[in-house]
Amino acid sequence: MRRSTLATAIGVPAVALATAVGFAAVAHAAAPQLTAAFAQTSVWSSGYGAQYTIRNAGDAASTAWRVEFDLPAGSIVSSSWSSVRTTNGQHYTFVNASYNGDIAPGATESFGFNVSGLGTPLNCTIDGHACAGGTTTPSPSRTSSSPSSSPSPSPSSPSPTPSTPPVTSGPTIDVSTSAQLQSALAAVRPGQTIRVAAGTYHGSFVATTAGTASQPITLTGPAGAVLVNDGPSGEAPSCPAPTAGWDSGYGLWLYNAPYWNLTGFTVAESKKGIVADNSQHLTVDGVYIHDVEEEGLHFRRSSADGIVRNSRIERTGLVQPGYGEGVYIGSAGSNWGCHGNTGGVDRSDRVQVIGNRLGPNIAAEAIDVKEGTTGGLISGNTFNGQGVSGENSADSWVDVKGMDYRIENNTGTFSSPGTFANGYETHNPSTTPSFDNGCGNVWRNNRSDLGGVGQYAVNVTSQSKCSARPNVVYASNTVTNATKGLTNIPVTP
Repeated sequence: MRRSTLATAIGVPAVALATAVGFAAVAHAAAPQLTAAFAQTSVWSSGYGAQYTIRNAGDAASTAWRVEFDLPAGSIVSSSWSSVRTTNGQHYTFVNASYNGDIAPGATESFGFNVSGLGTPLNCTIDGHACAGGTTTPSPSRTSSSPSSSPSPSPSSPSPTPSTPPVTSGPTIDVSTSAQLQSALAAVRPGQTIRVAAGTYHGSFVATTAGTASQPITLTGPAGAVLVNDGPSGEAPSCPAPTAGWDSGYGLWLYNAPYWNLTGFTVAESKKGIVADNSQHLTVDGVYIHDVEEEGLHFRRSSADGIVRNSRIERTGLVQPGYGEGVYIGSAGSNWGCHGNTGGVDRSDRVQVIGNRLGPNIAAEAIDVKEGTTGGLISGNTFNGQGVSGENSADSWVDVKGMDYRIENNTGTFSSPGTFANGYETHNPSTTPSFDNGCGNVWRNNRSDLGGVGQYAVNVTSQSKCSARPNVVYASNTVTNATKGLTNIPVTP
């Protein structure tokens, strides 16, 4: 009755008004609008690594995406990640993985791949529409259809002649000695690639040059290129920083060095594996870290927006088992005096740990998420808890003290020897400034085998401390061989 009266009062027939309103609703219906931008992340003589960044410029979240392109004859996709890939001749189709199809308005997701050959994508479409920057070159013939697997390591690059000095003016710097690698790390500029030949490199390897979003710096090499730091030595400063006369003992140290890509090589037999300090947008892809005295990979001092994927970490904590984490995100609040550079807090936020093999013989947690960090993703990893030490409360695959992490599609197992309490745990340490530490985290689609030893797949330490920002465990998680069950909190359907 009220609508009819309003229409009559302003002299517009009710039917016409309803029709106009209907058209307006259609014209302004919220919808996702996806584009896909291609970028090479590393290049070697016989191929390259690349990724597509998918952006939602619409006003509604997407639920899925599908990217297709062709490659010229002589080039093939050899591996891929963060997507499901199928092949039809020279035509490739990538659809979203379970965790990255929902893209909020203004947000992005990405997937990556390695190419054997130097041909770049043609005729790119996303959901049937042209990708940003896509070409319209006629497609190569499509002759076969077969699903493709996605092995993780980057292709090995050929070894340069050992006596060849490093070339620092071109896009690629080839190195084959420790001295050349140290020189290249000091001289590299945005957009360049340091390509390391197979061999063992002993020394202190520190990167302090920043790349940029459009011109990242790449350090790449085959798995047979092994970085070893025989330190530490000298007198350490009060807080870790590259200092004359002091060797940190880190296998590779990025300090104030954002936008680096690390692909393919190995770090071993060092005090720590790879440490990133104030080095945002670091990508670690297909790297092998093993036999280190303390943690394997540490995102520290607000090294936000990093990614580690398709990598393998094992045999950590050989000297200090309680500090032998596989992937360490952030810093304990007690260390913010050294490692907090954003309001006194280590904000190593939005770190993604995707598709890695972590363990066995990681002496502390496979992943330790520290207080004050937020918004990360832990997805598609395989955790082998054998060898966890139990020292310094290290008795789970993942310990989450941060906030709003998505933990999904992981597979975890435990078998003796080792000290194992739960698959995943939360804790709520107090900090200054205060945060909802250990709250707002979500578990879904994780598969846990606790080996007849662990109590819960997900043990939430406190519900009351997270009443305003609860942790959520979905019924899609499964557990076997648990002494108590799936979780100690109510399950969400």
